[in-house]
Amino acid sequence: MRLLFTMDKKDYDPAGSRFVRPSARGILRQGNALVLVRDGRHGYYKFPGGGLEPGEDPVQALIREVREEAGRIVIPESIREYGLVRRLEKGHREAVFQQDNHYFFCEAEDTVFPPELDDYEREDGFVPEVIAPDRAAAANQAFLAGAGPEKCRREAERELRVLELLIREGIFSGAAGGSSTGLPME
Repeated sequence: MRLLFTMDKKDYDPAGSRFVRPSARGILRQGNALVLVRDGRHGYYKFPGGGLEPGEDPVQALIREVREEAGRIVIPESIREYGLVRRLEKGHREAVFQQDNHYFFCEAEDTVFPPELDDYEREDGFVPEVIAPDRAAAANQAFLAGAGPEKCRREAERELRVLELLIREGIFSGAAGGSSTGLPME
């Protein structure tokens, strides 16, 4: 999988122990818009996805996470690699924390189910939305211009950079015909 970019805080001892946390994230298109997850508490958007569970590969995690966070059933045959975003920083228990975020294009069945969120996701008001990439990018830029928890800032910055890549590479033209529903999916 190609490396899209690295977010490196350079605040660690590179010779120290390293913990690698892989994750999988879905780029789920609906027309010229995306199915993203809005963090209602903080006001930024993220691609549906999360960390791999023991024994899972990135594709299995992608399918599970898109179902849990976006309420969508991924069509396995539609999955295509997009790229990897690597984040490096000082860990809590180890010298280096490395998060490898695997991004995949995918399609989903038409039926939409209620999300199955973790407690922290419910507390942060996660809700799937269909939104134009440029509108999601603008929301993430606005969030980053203010103050917010460091974890959310890292996530919003990563997702903003991926959204900008998708637009710059011509995968999305930016606005979805100049509009987006911006509304939660039913």
